[in-house]
Amino acid sequence: MPKAIRIHKNGGPEVLNWEDVAVGDPGPGEVRIKQHAVGLNFIDVYFRTGLYPQPLPAGLGMEAAGVIEAVGDGVTHVKAGDRVAYAGGPTGAYAEVRVMPAGPLIKLPDAISFETGAAMMLQGMTVRYLIKKSYPVKAGETVLLHAAAGGIGLIACQWLKSLGVTVIGTVSSAEKAALAKAHGCTHTINYTTEDFTAKVKELTGGKGVPVVYDSIGKDTWEGSLNCLQPLGHMITFGNASGPVPPVALTSLSAKGSIYVQRPTLNTYASRRDWLEEMAGDLIDAVTTGKVKIEINQRVALKDAGQAQAALEARKTTGCTVLMP
Repeated sequence: MPKAIRIHKNGGPEVLNWEDVAVGDPGPGEVRIKQHAVGLNFIDVYFRTGLYPQPLPAGLGMEAAGVIEAVGDGVTHVKAGDRVAYAGGPTGAYAEVRVMPAGPLIKLPDAISFETGAAMMLQGMTVRYLIKKSYPVKAGETVLLHAAAGGIGLIACQWLKSLGVTVIGTVSSAEKAALAKAHGCTHTINYTTEDFTAKVKELTGGKGVPVVYDSIGKDTWEGSLNCLQPLGHMITFGNASGPVPPVALTSLSAKGSIYVQRPTLNTYASRRDWLEEMAGDLIDAVTTGKVKIEINQRVALKDAGQAQAALEARKTTGCTVLMP
């Protein structure tokens, strides 16, 4: 019988259980997929802790790649035997085999491995909507990117560099600074030893930046706002340090008529044509070499709790894949 990670209560990494699961045939609009690699993302932690509630018991995981074993009625865009990758709900990617809706599936070219496919979809499509939709960056601009050595960070640094954008990235160590710079980050700021707001103002001659991409949340919120130019865009898309506290809208006017966004991949992928456009752009960036997906940790799927603990402790760089 195939196995999967399940949780029966919210809590720390210790609540993850490696269990036998019954996997049946796909129903209408569904597929059964044998998974070859699973992506690890901070959103998995949010579901585990209950920050993002879901009925329990439940699975975890939003991203994987594998081969379709069977398709249900009405599924036409993929077929049995296809190599596929996906990012998006419902949770349950931490599994050897699963039945899931066919909607999120994208065909994976032979040039992209299962590991790369599992590592790139959620983070890569997130970068794509951030830099081309949430705030379409232009060549010559300078942006602030938090967690520049993380999975999203390394993808964003490379993609932004290919667009002619100067990236100021925050990191937590000299090693992570070197890694970010090797992937296209122009300036790095070690937030454990430097005031990132003051450094951004110094690097921009006091002007600030037109956009901040912030996946950290609570700890960087106020400082990020203070890095922005008038009419700047604050894009908060994660809560690694905790949710952003309630915001007084008058403070945004006082800081220069600031725009604030809290986008999600689910929204940007809610239409099939939008999803295909995003995924196609990402696949092109990877296959042409503009973006290299750095998989710096490989962990057995049964040990997903250890991988999540390392992610929370900021001990990882680039992407982590879980191997069924």
